Amino acid sequence: MGQVAWKGLFLSLFDYKTEKYVIAKNKKVGILYRVVQLSILAYLVGWVFIVKKGYQDTDTSLQSSVITKLKGVAFTNTSELGERLWDVADYVIPPQGENVFFVMTNLIVTPNQRQATCPESASIPDALCYQDQDCPAGEAVVAGNGVRTGRCLKDRDSIRGTCEILAWCPVEKRSKPKKPLLANAENFTVYIKNSVRFPKFKFSKVNVLATDNKSYLKSCRYSTEHPYCPIFVLGNIVRWAGSDFQEMALEGGVIGIQIEWNCDLDKAPSECNPHYSFSRLDNKFVEKTISSGYNFRFAKYYQDAEGVDYRTLIKAYGIRFDVMVNGKGAFFCDLVLLYLIKKSNFYRGKKYEEVKSSSRKSLSSPTLNGNQSPDQLGGL
Repeated sequence: MGQVAWKGLFLSLFDYKTEKYVIAKNKKVGILYRVVQLSILAYLVGWVFIVKKGYQDTDTSLQSSVITKLKGVAFTNTSELGERLWDVADYVIPPQGENVFFVMTNLIVTPNQRQATCPESASIPDALCYQDQDCPAGEAVVAGNGVRTGRCLKDRDSIRGTCEILAWCPVEKRSKPKKPLLANAENFTVYIKNSVRFPKFKFSKVNVLATDNKSYLKSCRYSTEHPYCPIFVLGNIVRWAGSDFQEMALEGGVIGIQIEWNCDLDKAPSECNPHYSFSRLDNKFVEKTISSGYNFRFAKYYQDAEGVDYRTLIKAYGIRFDVMVNGKGAFFCDLVLLYLIKKSNFYRGKKYEEVKSSSRKSLSSPTLNGNQSPDQLGGL
């Protein structure tokens, strides 16, 4: 029995098989079959080719550079600083003008600090003490401003005090203004120059209007009617992001500026336009949190006539702007050039290299490179 089975299996290897077609004379089956065919055809033509433009080659490796420059002045009058005028050198960090920049809108100033001994802030739990033993010398105060000296400083008739520390004294005040000091920053403007390039298609574009009018950038303001004016009012940016500038300026926050370049490069270069969107990126809209806002500290140092080092400590609250750029470029695909036009043989001959044999020199033609457009090779 086993030998018979193996023999039949072996002989079946030499059988020739052919397909058999059955034509069903059934209108329902025929209609269903054609509906399926038409659905597939409609999907390919309507969705893949027309909507998604599947006949195009795409480039998502967008190369981009962003340059920012702010303008505006503000005036303040405080007990720590007196009357003071603030310009871009004072409130913009960093000053180089990158794709991420910070605009200071509120601040706590602690002037004339010098390295000395003084009581730690009573608002820091680790600095509280009842006796000198609670302040071991040489240990840093957790989340504090300096290193303990070993003394517990108390007010008169007080049971509890704070540790004495070696630090920049006096230590920073903990209360901030109830209104933003640089409230006028709402009217400041920022120039955002964005240059993009699609390397695959050697196509470049910039978001600034090509004009010889030197006063254009001094007078224009961005709007949907003027998409190639890259001058934005800070108050408008925050409003477009769904927030109130004065409220945000008190404790700070983060705003995202998104620039989209989705370009159909089969069309004229003027049809490749930037599209802007704005959003708030910090946790303002989350439930109440102790980490809301955006702030950091920096200092300005100087020496007196005797050579003693002093500094003015500034805790800066403000709005950080993140400029993010993305997009893609699409161009006529080789599929059309190589197979769907009358001169397809000509284009294939230019694109592919033909090798006759290893013993003879290959017969080749120059490839169709990115510097040659279809128009240079012949009409379609």
